[in-house]
Amino acid sequence: MARLASEYQGRDSVLRLLAHFFRIDPPLFLALLLLSATGLVVLYSASGQDFDTVLRQGLRVLLAFAVMVLLAQVPSRSLRLWAPWVYGGGVLLLVVVLLAGDVGKGAQRWLDLGVVRFQPSEILKIGIPLAMAWYLSERPLPPGIGRVLIAAAITAIPCVLIAYQPDLGTALLACCSGLFALFLSGMRWRVLLGLVALAAASTPVLWHFMHDYQQRRVLTFLNPESDPLGSGYHIIQSKIAIGSGGTYGKGWLNGTQSNLDFLPERSTDFVFAVYGEEFGFIGAVLLLLLYVFLVLRGLTIAVQAQDSFERILAGSLSLTFFFYVFVNIGMVTGLLPVVGVPLPLMSYGGTSVVTLMAGFGILMAINSHRRLLA
Repeated sequence: MARLASEYQGRDSVLRLLAHFFRIDPPLFLALLLLSATGLVVLYSASGQDFDTVLRQGLRVLLAFAVMVLLAQVPSRSLRLWAPWVYGGGVLLLVVVLLAGDVGKGAQRWLDLGVVRFQPSEILKIGIPLAMAWYLSERPLPPGIGRVLIAAAITAIPCVLIAYQPDLGTALLACCSGLFALFLSGMRWRVLLGLVALAAASTPVLWHFMHDYQQRRVLTFLNPESDPLGSGYHIIQSKIAIGSGGTYGKGWLNGTQSNLDFLPERSTDFVFAVYGEEFGFIGAVLLLLLYVFLVLRGLTIAVQAQDSFERILAGSLSLTFFFYVFVNIGMVTGLLPVVGVPLPLMSYGGTSVVTLMAGFGILMAINSHRRLLA
């Protein structure tokens, strides 16, 4: 018993060191570490047991954790100071992408700097919440109609540029991050309902400007069996994979839909289908509980924040992360149209992982600021 107590105290001292010296939030850090490790394990199976793919993703995860720790050291006043510059720089890079960006898979979304190739749209997932929190917190809350319209324009400008690439999934996430910030600023319900009604009324206009493949995705969502070997193939195979996992799953590396190449995009957008087939209903529930813990921890930090800027920023980042998970799992299970949104910290990719961890680094910075004041 004494040995167990000493080991527990040793682990506790390490966590205290992380919290004090590196300004890391231990519960958040451990949950992110567990989720990232799970993602690498599933990616090994989804990639056809390709160790090189796992190694590349592992290096990206290490870089993302380094970015998170670095941002956790940034004081809250510095976040407020740099907010408009991060937003403005992100919008400028989106314009550069439209003029001279790399084209891949029919979309012009990337900037190639020779050393690194990245998507500037990912920066706006951080830039929009920063800019919205900065603008809304500088004036009395809740905001009036005029300020709501200006805040809506701050959100709409980058979202339109992202949608034009085209990247409807990222545009949707960026737009929701701005709406979450407005909601957390105490915007009146009638204004919020008015914006929702305006968005619903503009649906026919949005449909007119959507690309053919995007329209097919929406129609496929309504009736996947209308084109089972074409546009409905992805979602049909995904639901087969998840359903065949049953209660306990087929076991790691034993998924037939992924190993026999029936499941497309299995290491990126549809990695949850691979996970569901191999680990079953129980594994899926445990994964969802881990995501719920991350969201609730982020919202707890938002509730305990010291001022309006920190509260709006932390709450917007946490709710955007929740929406990220909701959209991916919804499209993989057939509850939402396929919009090309990866599963956070599980899907293969570089820029999105770094951006997500940067958001959690900001949450830790806000939490450490609260502890210092206390």
